[in-house]
Amino acid sequence: MISAGEASGELYGALLSREIRKKWPDAETIGIGGNRMKNEGVQLIASMTSAIGITETIRHWREIINSFRKAKETLISQKPDILILIDYPDFNIALAKKAKTAGIPILYYVSPQVWAWRKGRVKKIASLVNKIAVLFPFEVDIYKNTGLECEFVGHPIAELIDINHTKEELKEKLGIDTLKKVIALLPGSRPAEIKKHQHLIIKVAEKIHNEFPDMQIIIPLVSGTNIDENIPDYIRIIYDRTNEAVACSEAAAVASGTATLETALLGIPMVVFYKVSPLTFFFAKLLVKVKFVSLVNILSGGEVVAELIQKNATAEKIFTELKRILTDDKYRYNMVSKLQKIKEIMGRKTASSHVASMAGKLAGWNSTSA
Repeated sequence: MISAGEASGELYGALLSREIRKKWPDAETIGIGGNRMKNEGVQLIASMTSAIGITETIRHWREIINSFRKAKETLISQKPDILILIDYPDFNIALAKKAKTAGIPILYYVSPQVWAWRKGRVKKIASLVNKIAVLFPFEVDIYKNTGLECEFVGHPIAELIDINHTKEELKEKLGIDTLKKVIALLPGSRPAEIKKHQHLIIKVAEKIHNEFPDMQIIIPLVSGTNIDENIPDYIRIIYDRTNEAVACSEAAAVASGTATLETALLGIPMVVFYKVSPLTFFFAKLLVKVKFVSLVNILSGGEVVAELIQKNATAEKIFTELKRILTDDKYRYNMVSKLQKIKEIMGRKTASSHVASMAGKLAGWNSTSA
């Protein structure tokens, strides 16, 4: 059973399900997730939520409670060989308690960001789960003295970075002008993020168009999402081709999240931005204890890319940073060089296969069947 509560975790769950089916074709996988997990053979017992932040979670509270009830009932009635938890900490830690009581082995895949806030969860996780697979090398030390077996497996997003074409070839595949340069604006993957950022990135696009009229402006989105404001004809929306859109760009403005790591692995210089509700931001300021919010800067241990958060996330500031990337060769070169170092650390493409093997061992499966 796999429990993935939101978009990025659901993607990792889908990649993991694929690897489990390769290793154990007869395995029956159930879980909480979305269409990507379903397409990889997972029988969904409940759907994930797109909630982010405090106010968004409150609005989805009934949906979350219903999903937890179904998950708890499934643990008792079907007693799966293993429970694999993917991030989504409050929900999954509560689910882990039920699984532990039922004697079900538990693998936590993708540690909650305990290094950023609520560090007390480390002991709670260690008391409940059998193993944890972490995405970042610095996370291993966090669990070192807990007695919990912890393993750095790399980031599954690296498995999706497979670009072997020139920028011109990518532009041709995307159906855009191969001779004109591109800027990508990434508002996020969740509907709530896109709604919060859509007006901002349209204003950024307007400034880019006024200053660089020959620049092509792309907004990559995933299926099932959209921008519900009027879109000028100089903006191109491209669905389900985010990596290609970013890879053919000269620069990108990226909403903080996994997309910043994807952009780094593609070697594209960027500026990071993010906005949340005032209430969510207020509590985040009280609780979160990290200097940086983007994965790029956290992994680098210093500022590689500019972070424009909340009130600083203005069209003028984002545009100014993009313009600097485009026109200041030294600044651009230094950023690209540091992004290459992240690729050296995080570029391995074996996370899902490795975690599938960990899960099979913990579940007691042999190498050919479930």
